[in-house]
Amino acid sequence: MEIKQEVVITVGRLGASRFAAGYYVYVGSALGSGGLAARLARHRRQEKKLRWHIDYVLVHAHIVDIKVNTSRQKLECVWARKLLKMPGARVVAPHLGSSDCRCPSHLIYLGRGRAACWGKQVLAGLPQ
Repeated sequence: MEIKQEVVITVGRLGASRFAAGYYVYVGSALGSGGLAARLARHRRQEKKLRWHIDYVLVHAHIVDIKVNTSRQKLECVWARKLLKMPGARVVAPHLGSSDCRCPSHLIYLGRGRAACWGKQVLAGLPQ
């Protein structure tokens, strides 16, 4: 996803964080009711009740690309750790999307420009 200009976003109980302009990757699972199709449709909808951490961010961002994995395993922690090893990658909002695990965040800032391409390369090499 991309945030076009710096913005401060209050994300539910997590509070306010400053989001730099640039590209972000959000990793999550869709193992609950409705499955993957329902989760992706919800993320794409503009009109929705702000329930999940990512909902608050998507008010200010637009989805650039979606990578889907249909595994029944929860792999988002593996993906988040791998993304955080990328040069320049960092956590902007601690615990965003990761309140049920020990990850620093499931939303990773990749920077501007070519960062989106680097993120795609990293995601392509992740466990399926």
